[in-house]
Amino acid sequence: MIKQYKHLVHSTKHFENLNIQADFEYKHQHILSLEAFERANKEITTWDNYKPTPLHFFSDMAKDAGVSSIAYKDENFRFSLKSFKALGGAYAVANLLIKKLKDIGITASSKDLIAGTYKHETSKITVCCATDGNHGRSVAWGSLHFGCNCEIYIHRNVSAGREEAIAKYGAQVNRIKGNYDDSVRLAAEVADKNDYTVVSDTSYEGYTDIPKDVMQGYTVMVDESLKQLDEMPTHVFLQGGVGGFPAAVVSFIVESLEFPPIFVMVEPTNADCLFQSAVNEKPTVIHGDLDTIMAGLACGEVSLLAWSILESYVPHFMSITDESIPKVMQLLANRDKPIVAGESAVTGLAGFLIACNDSDLKEKLSINESSKILFFGTEGDTDETMYEELVGRSSSEVLSGL
Repeated sequence: MIKQYKHLVHSTKHFENLNIQADFEYKHQHILSLEAFERANKEITTWDNYKPTPLHFFSDMAKDAGVSSIAYKDENFRFSLKSFKALGGAYAVANLLIKKLKDIGITASSKDLIAGTYKHETSKITVCCATDGNHGRSVAWGSLHFGCNCEIYIHRNVSAGREEAIAKYGAQVNRIKGNYDDSVRLAAEVADKNDYTVVSDTSYEGYTDIPKDVMQGYTVMVDESLKQLDEMPTHVFLQGGVGGFPAAVVSFIVESLEFPPIFVMVEPTNADCLFQSAVNEKPTVIHGDLDTIMAGLACGEVSLLAWSILESYVPHFMSITDESIPKVMQLLANRDKPIVAGESAVTGLAGFLIACNDSDLKEKLSINESSKILFFGTEGDTDETMYEELVGRSSSEVLSGL
Protein backbone atom coordinates (compact mmCIF):
# COMPACT_ATOMS: atom_id res chain seq x y z
CA MET A 1 0.00 0.00 0.00
CA ILE A 2 2.61 2.56 1.10
CA LYS A 3 5.18 1.70 -1.59
CA GLN A 4 2.77 2.86 -4.33
CA TYR A 5 3.75 6.43 -3.43
CA LYS A 6 7.53 6.02 -3.41
CA HIS A 7 8.00 7.48 -6.89
CA LEU A 8 6.41 10.74 -5.72
CA VAL A 9 9.07 11.48 -3.12
CA HIS A 10 11.25 13.35 -5.62
CA SER A 11 8.45 15.80 -6.52
CA THR A 12 7.53 16.55 -2.90
CA LYS A 13 8.97 19.55 -1.07
CA HIS A 14 9.43 19.99 2.67
CA PHE A 15 10.28 23.06 4.75
CA GLU A 16 10.84 23.19 8.48
CA ASN A 17 9.61 26.31 10.25
CA LEU A 18 12.12 27.05 13.01
CA ASN A 19 10.23 30.13 14.20
CA ILE A 20 7.46 28.29 16.03
CA GLN A 21 6.66 29.24 19.60
CA ALA A 22 8.78 26.92 21.70
CA ASP A 23 6.54 26.65 24.77
CA PHE A 24 3.33 26.14 22.73
CA GLU A 25 1.39 28.40 25.09
CA TYR A 26 -1.67 29.57 23.19
CA LYS A 27 -1.75 33.37 22.88
CA HIS A 28 -4.24 34.04 20.08
CA GLN A 29 -7.55 34.14 21.93
CA HIS A 30 -8.33 37.44 20.19
CA ILE A 31 -8.66 35.43 16.96
CA LEU A 32 -9.95 31.98 17.98
CA SER A 33 -10.61 30.67 21.47
CA LEU A 34 -12.27 27.91 23.45
CA GLU A 35 -14.65 30.53 24.84
CA ALA A 36 -15.79 31.50 21.34
CA PHE A 37 -15.99 27.80 20.45
CA GLU A 38 -18.59 27.33 23.20
CA ARG A 39 -20.77 29.99 21.57
CA ALA A 40 -20.38 28.44 18.11
CA ASN A 41 -21.06 24.96 19.43
CA LYS A 42 -24.20 26.15 21.22
CA GLU A 43 -25.65 27.51 17.97
CA ILE A 44 -24.52 24.86 15.49
CA THR A 45 -25.64 21.88 17.55
CA THR A 46 -29.21 23.25 17.49
CA TRP A 47 -29.40 23.21 13.68
CA ASP A 48 -31.67 20.66 12.03
CA ASN A 49 -29.95 17.32 11.36
CA TYR A 50 -26.81 18.19 13.31
CA LYS A 51 -24.80 15.18 14.42
CA PRO A 52 -21.07 14.47 14.75
CA THR A 53 -19.46 13.04 11.62
CA PRO A 54 -17.68 9.65 11.86
CA LEU A 55 -14.05 9.08 12.75
CA HIS A 56 -12.56 6.03 11.02
CA PHE A 57 -9.51 4.06 12.17
CA PHE A 58 -7.19 2.43 9.61
CA SER A 59 -5.32 -0.32 11.47
CA ASP A 60 -4.12 -1.97 8.24
CA MET A 61 -2.70 1.27 6.89
CA ALA A 62 -1.08 2.06 10.24
CA LYS A 63 0.66 -1.32 10.25
CA ASP A 64 1.91 -0.82 6.71
CA ALA A 65 3.15 2.69 7.52
CA GLY A 66 4.85 1.56 10.71
CA VAL A 67 2.86 3.79 13.05
CA SER A 68 0.65 3.10 16.06
CA SER A 69 -2.67 4.37 14.67
CA ILE A 70 -4.31 6.36 11.89
CA ALA A 71 -7.62 8.19 12.37
CA TYR A 72 -9.61 9.88 9.59
CA LYS A 73 -12.45 12.34 10.25
CA ASP A 74 -15.05 11.88 7.49
CA GLU A 75 -16.85 15.12 6.62
CA ASN A 76 -18.80 13.62 3.71
CA PHE A 77 -21.82 13.40 6.01
CA ARG A 78 -21.83 17.00 7.29
CA PHE A 79 -25.44 18.18 6.93
CA SER A 80 -26.35 17.97 3.22
CA LEU A 81 -23.24 19.79 2.02
CA LYS A 82 -20.69 16.94 2.09
CA SER A 83 -18.07 19.27 3.56
CA PHE A 84 -16.79 20.69 6.85
CA LYS A 85 -17.41 24.11 5.30
CA ALA A 86 -21.04 23.75 6.38
CA LEU A 87 -19.85 24.62 9.87
CA GLY A 88 -18.08 27.83 8.87
CA GLY A 89 -19.83 29.97 6.27
CA ALA A 90 -23.30 29.11 7.53
CA TYR A 91 -22.36 29.90 11.14
CA ALA A 92 -20.93 33.25 10.03
CA VAL A 93 -24.19 34.04 8.18
CA ALA A 94 -26.25 33.15 11.26
CA ASN A 95 -24.02 35.24 13.51
CA LEU A 96 -24.19 38.19 11.13
CA LEU A 97 -27.99 38.14 11.04
CA ILE A 98 -28.23 37.74 14.81
CA LYS A 99 -25.99 40.81 15.24
CA LYS A 100 -27.93 42.88 12.70
CA LEU A 101 -31.20 42.02 14.45
CA LYS A 102 -29.65 42.99 17.77
CA ASP A 103 -28.76 46.39 16.27
CA ILE A 104 -32.50 47.05 15.80
CA GLY A 105 -33.44 45.79 19.25
CA ILE A 106 -34.27 42.15 18.45
CA THR A 107 -32.69 39.27 20.39
CA ALA A 108 -32.63 36.15 18.19
CA SER A 109 -30.97 32.76 17.88
CA SER A 110 -30.32 30.31 15.04
CA LYS A 111 -33.56 28.56 15.94
CA ASP A 112 -35.50 31.81 15.42
CA LEU A 113 -33.84 32.34 12.05
CA ILE A 114 -34.57 28.80 10.89
CA ALA A 115 -38.19 29.19 11.97
CA GLY A 116 -38.43 32.37 9.86
CA THR A 117 -39.54 34.42 12.87
CA TYR A 118 -37.71 37.51 11.60
CA LYS A 119 -37.81 36.82 7.85
CA HIS A 120 -39.27 40.27 7.19
CA GLU A 121 -36.12 41.86 8.58
CA THR A 122 -33.50 39.38 7.33
CA SER A 123 -34.88 39.28 3.77
CA LYS A 124 -33.61 42.83 3.34
CA ILE A 125 -30.01 41.70 3.92
CA THR A 126 -27.69 40.33 1.21
CA VAL A 127 -24.45 38.48 1.83
CA CYS A 128 -21.83 37.68 -0.79
CA CYS A 129 -18.50 35.91 -1.10
CA ALA A 130 -15.94 34.41 -3.43
CA THR A 131 -15.41 30.68 -3.46
CA ASP A 132 -13.69 27.66 -4.98
CA GLY A 133 -16.94 25.82 -4.29
CA ASN A 134 -17.45 24.52 -0.76
CA HIS A 135 -17.38 27.79 1.19
CA GLY A 136 -19.84 29.37 -1.24
CA ARG A 137 -22.11 26.39 -0.92
CA SER A 138 -22.10 26.81 2.87
CA VAL A 139 -22.86 30.54 2.65
CA ALA A 140 -25.67 29.89 0.15
CA TRP A 141 -27.09 27.07 2.30
CA GLY A 142 -26.90 29.26 5.41
CA SER A 143 -28.57 32.16 3.62
CA LEU A 144 -31.44 29.94 2.52
CA HIS A 145 -31.93 28.44 5.99
CA PHE A 146 -31.53 31.67 7.93
CA GLY A 147 -33.53 33.92 5.60
CA CYS A 148 -31.31 36.37 3.73
CA ASN A 149 -30.22 36.91 0.12
CA CYS A 150 -26.95 35.66 -1.34
CA GLU A 151 -24.59 36.38 -4.23
CA ILE A 152 -21.59 34.17 -4.94
CA TYR A 153 -18.53 34.85 -7.13
CA ILE A 154 -16.64 31.94 -8.68
CA HIS A 155 -13.48 32.01 -10.79
CA ARG A 156 -12.83 30.53 -14.21
CA ASN A 157 -11.56 27.16 -12.96
CA VAL A 158 -14.54 26.29 -10.75
CA SER A 159 -16.33 23.30 -12.27
CA ALA A 160 -19.91 23.42 -13.54
CA GLY A 161 -20.82 20.81 -10.93
CA ARG A 162 -19.68 23.04 -8.08
CA GLU A 163 -21.50 26.00 -9.62
CA GLU A 164 -24.75 24.02 -9.81
CA ALA A 165 -24.35 22.81 -6.23
CA ILE A 166 -24.25 26.43 -5.03
CA ALA A 167 -27.09 27.65 -7.24
CA LYS A 168 -29.50 25.00 -5.99
CA TYR A 169 -29.67 26.84 -2.67
CA GLY A 170 -31.05 29.94 -4.36
CA ALA A 171 -27.89 32.03 -4.55
CA GLN A 172 -27.09 34.19 -7.55
CA VAL A 173 -23.83 32.75 -8.90
CA ASN A 174 -21.49 34.95 -10.97
CA ARG A 175 -18.51 33.48 -12.85
CA ILE A 176 -15.50 35.76 -13.50
CA LYS A 177 -12.55 35.43 -15.87
CA GLY A 178 -9.84 35.67 -13.21
CA ASN A 179 -8.53 33.32 -10.51
CA TYR A 180 -9.71 32.82 -6.91
CA ASP A 181 -7.95 35.89 -5.54
CA ASP A 182 -9.48 38.03 -8.31
CA SER A 183 -12.94 36.78 -7.27
CA VAL A 184 -12.21 37.72 -3.64
CA ARG A 185 -11.40 41.29 -4.66
CA LEU A 186 -14.46 41.56 -6.92
CA ALA A 187 -16.79 40.30 -4.20
CA ALA A 188 -15.45 42.98 -1.85
CA GLU A 189 -15.97 45.69 -4.49
CA VAL A 190 -19.55 44.56 -5.21
CA ALA A 191 -20.36 44.45 -1.52
CA ASP A 192 -19.04 47.97 -0.99
CA LYS A 193 -21.02 49.30 -3.94
CA ASN A 194 -24.33 47.60 -3.10
CA ASP A 195 -24.24 47.62 0.70
CA TYR A 196 -23.88 43.83 0.87
CA THR A 197 -21.92 42.06 3.59
CA VAL A 198 -18.99 39.87 2.58
CA VAL A 199 -18.91 36.51 4.37
CA SER A 200 -15.42 35.31 3.51
CA ASP A 201 -13.14 32.67 4.96
CA THR A 202 -10.21 34.88 3.96
CA SER A 203 -9.18 37.74 6.24
CA TYR A 204 -7.33 40.77 4.97
CA GLU A 205 -6.44 44.20 6.26
CA GLY A 206 -9.60 45.88 7.54
CA TYR A 207 -11.67 42.68 7.32
CA THR A 208 -11.29 40.28 10.21
CA ASP A 209 -14.45 39.80 12.30
CA ILE A 210 -16.48 37.56 9.96
CA PRO A 211 -13.53 35.31 9.02
CA LYS A 212 -13.11 34.70 12.77
CA ASP A 213 -16.69 33.40 12.87
CA VAL A 214 -16.06 31.19 9.84
CA MET A 215 -12.97 29.64 11.42
CA GLN A 216 -14.61 29.33 14.80
CA GLY A 217 -17.40 27.28 13.27
CA TYR A 218 -14.82 24.76 12.06
CA THR A 219 -13.70 24.11 15.64
CA VAL A 220 -16.92 22.17 16.27
CA MET A 221 -15.45 19.45 14.01
CA VAL A 222 -12.18 19.49 15.95
CA ASP A 223 -13.97 19.11 19.27
CA GLU A 224 -15.91 16.14 17.90
CA SER A 225 -12.67 14.52 16.76
CA LEU A 226 -10.89 14.78 20.10
CA LYS A 227 -13.92 13.32 21.86
CA GLN A 228 -13.97 10.39 19.41
CA LEU A 229 -10.30 9.50 19.98
CA ASP A 230 -9.17 7.09 22.70
CA GLU A 231 -5.70 8.63 22.72
CA MET A 232 -4.59 12.09 21.63
CA PRO A 233 -2.67 12.28 18.34
CA THR A 234 1.07 12.78 18.09
CA HIS A 235 0.71 14.18 14.56
CA VAL A 236 -2.01 16.05 12.66
CA PHE A 237 -1.68 16.42 8.87
CA LEU A 238 -3.63 19.38 7.51
CA GLN A 239 -4.69 20.72 4.11
CA GLY A 240 -3.74 24.30 3.30
CA GLY A 241 -5.93 26.67 1.26
CA VAL A 242 -6.04 30.20 2.65
CA GLY A 243 -5.31 28.76 6.10
CA GLY A 244 -8.68 29.08 7.84
CA PHE A 245 -9.25 25.36 8.31
CA PRO A 246 -5.77 24.48 9.62
CA ALA A 247 -5.76 27.54 11.89
CA ALA A 248 -9.05 26.40 13.43
CA VAL A 249 -7.62 22.93 14.08
CA VAL A 250 -4.31 24.19 15.43
CA SER A 251 -5.84 26.83 17.69
CA PHE A 252 -8.35 24.45 19.27
CA ILE A 253 -5.85 21.66 19.88
CA VAL A 254 -3.05 23.89 21.19
CA GLU A 255 -5.39 25.65 23.62
CA SER A 256 -7.00 22.35 24.68
CA LEU A 257 -4.01 20.05 25.18
CA GLU A 258 -1.08 20.37 27.52
CA PHE A 259 1.15 18.55 25.03
CA PRO A 260 -0.02 19.40 21.48
CA PRO A 261 0.87 17.14 18.53
CA ILE A 262 3.20 17.90 15.65
CA PHE A 263 1.32 19.72 12.89
CA VAL A 264 2.20 19.12 9.24
CA MET A 265 0.78 21.37 6.53
CA VAL A 266 0.30 19.86 3.06
CA GLU A 267 -0.52 21.92 -0.06
CA PRO A 268 -0.64 21.58 -3.86
CA THR A 269 2.64 22.54 -5.54
CA ASN A 270 0.81 25.07 -7.75
CA ALA A 271 -0.97 26.77 -4.84
CA ASP A 272 1.44 26.61 -1.91
CA CYS A 273 0.97 30.06 -0.44
CA LEU A 274 1.39 28.83 3.16
CA PHE A 275 4.57 26.91 2.27
CA GLN A 276 6.04 29.98 0.60
CA SER A 277 4.95 32.19 3.49
CA ALA A 278 6.84 29.90 5.87
CA VAL A 279 9.93 30.01 3.65
CA ASN A 280 9.80 33.82 3.41
CA GLU A 281 8.77 34.29 7.06
CA LYS A 282 5.89 36.54 5.99
CA PRO A 283 2.55 36.22 4.14
CA THR A 284 3.43 35.55 0.51
CA VAL A 285 1.14 35.74 -2.52
CA ILE A 286 1.30 33.05 -5.21
CA HIS A 287 0.36 34.33 -8.67
CA GLY A 288 -0.86 32.54 -11.78
CA ASP A 289 -3.71 30.16 -12.53
CA LEU A 290 -3.24 28.17 -9.28
CA ASP A 291 -4.23 25.16 -11.35
CA THR A 292 -4.59 22.01 -9.23
CA ILE A 293 -6.91 19.04 -9.01
CA MET A 294 -7.27 19.94 -5.32
CA ALA A 295 -9.86 22.58 -6.19
CA GLY A 296 -10.66 23.66 -2.64
CA LEU A 297 -6.99 24.48 -2.05
CA ALA A 298 -6.43 26.56 -5.20
CA CYS A 299 -5.65 29.73 -3.24
CA GLY A 300 -2.74 32.08 -3.76
CA GLU A 301 -3.16 34.50 -0.89
CA VAL A 302 -3.09 33.57 2.79
CA SER A 303 -5.59 34.71 5.40
CA LEU A 304 -3.67 37.10 7.65
CA LEU A 305 -5.44 35.98 10.83
CA ALA A 306 -4.88 32.33 10.03
CA TRP A 307 -1.23 32.89 9.23
CA SER A 308 -0.51 34.49 12.60
CA ILE A 309 -1.64 31.22 14.24
CA LEU A 310 0.02 28.86 11.78
CA GLU A 311 3.42 30.52 11.81
CA SER A 312 3.46 30.19 15.61
CA TYR A 313 2.63 26.49 15.93
CA VAL A 314 3.15 24.61 12.64
CA PRO A 315 6.72 23.28 12.31
CA HIS A 316 6.41 21.43 9.01
CA PHE A 317 5.19 22.45 5.56
CA MET A 318 4.96 20.15 2.53
CA SER A 319 3.85 20.62 -1.06
CA ILE A 320 2.81 17.76 -3.32
CA THR A 321 1.85 17.36 -6.96
CA ASP A 322 -1.60 16.31 -8.15
CA GLU A 323 -0.48 12.82 -9.18
CA SER A 324 -1.14 11.14 -5.82
CA ILE A 325 -4.67 12.49 -5.31
CA PRO A 326 -6.78 10.10 -7.48
CA LYS A 327 -4.80 7.16 -6.10
CA VAL A 328 -5.60 8.10 -2.48
CA MET A 329 -9.26 8.75 -3.31
CA GLN A 330 -9.41 5.27 -4.83
CA LEU A 331 -7.59 3.79 -1.83
CA LEU A 332 -10.34 5.04 0.49
CA ALA A 333 -13.14 4.09 -1.90
CA ASN A 334 -11.86 0.51 -2.03
CA ARG A 335 -11.64 -0.10 1.70
CA ASP A 336 -13.76 -2.86 3.30
CA LYS A 337 -15.81 0.00 4.73
CA PRO A 338 -15.72 2.41 1.75
CA ILE A 339 -15.11 6.11 2.29
CA VAL A 340 -16.05 8.84 -0.19
CA ALA A 341 -13.35 11.51 -0.14
CA GLY A 342 -13.04 14.43 -2.52
CA GLU A 343 -9.88 15.81 -4.11
CA SER A 344 -9.09 18.25 -1.29
CA ALA A 345 -10.03 15.84 1.48
CA VAL A 346 -7.09 13.49 0.92
CA THR A 347 -4.25 16.02 0.63
CA GLY A 348 -2.99 15.49 4.17
CA LEU A 349 -3.20 11.71 3.84
CA ALA A 350 -1.39 11.83 0.49
CA GLY A 351 1.41 13.86 2.06
CA PHE A 352 1.73 11.32 4.87
CA LEU A 353 1.82 8.31 2.53
CA ILE A 354 4.54 9.97 0.44
CA ALA A 355 6.54 10.93 3.55
CA CYS A 356 6.49 7.31 4.73
CA ASN A 357 8.59 6.42 1.67
CA ASP A 358 11.31 8.93 2.54
CA SER A 359 13.31 7.84 5.59
CA ASP A 360 14.94 11.27 5.99
CA LEU A 361 11.62 13.11 5.85
CA LYS A 362 9.98 10.58 8.13
CA GLU A 363 12.73 11.20 10.68
CA LYS A 364 12.38 14.98 10.36
CA LEU A 365 8.65 14.65 11.02
CA SER A 366 9.39 12.38 14.04
CA ILE A 367 7.14 9.65 12.65
CA ASN A 368 7.83 6.26 14.25
CA GLU A 369 6.11 3.15 15.61
CA SER A 370 4.58 5.17 18.48
CA SER A 371 3.02 7.82 16.24
CA LYS A 372 -0.73 8.36 16.26
CA ILE A 373 -1.79 10.23 13.13
CA LEU A 374 -4.98 12.27 12.71
CA PHE A 375 -6.39 13.41 9.35
CA PHE A 376 -9.40 15.54 8.51
CA GLY A 377 -11.21 14.33 5.39
CA THR A 378 -12.70 17.73 4.75
CA GLU A 379 -15.06 16.85 1.88
CA GLY A 380 -16.90 14.08 0.10
CA ASP A 381 -17.82 14.21 -3.57
CA THR A 382 -18.63 17.91 -3.62
CA ASP A 383 -18.04 17.72 -7.37
CA GLU A 384 -19.86 14.50 -8.27
CA THR A 385 -18.70 14.44 -11.91
CA MET A 386 -15.06 14.96 -10.98
CA TYR A 387 -15.28 12.31 -8.27
CA GLU A 388 -16.66 9.69 -10.64
CA GLU A 389 -14.03 10.58 -13.22
CA LEU A 390 -11.16 10.18 -10.74
CA VAL A 391 -12.42 7.15 -8.84
CA GLY A 392 -14.16 5.32 -11.68
CA ARG A 393 -17.43 4.99 -9.78
CA SER A 394 -20.04 7.34 -8.36
CA SER A 395 -20.19 7.95 -4.61
CA SER A 396 -23.44 5.97 -4.38
CA GLU A 397 -21.78 3.02 -6.10
CA VAL A 398 -18.79 3.28 -3.77
CA LEU A 399 -20.90 3.39 -0.61
CA SER A 400 -23.06 0.51 -1.79
CA GLY A 401 -19.98 -1.61 -2.49
CA LEU A 402 -20.42 -1.78 -6.26
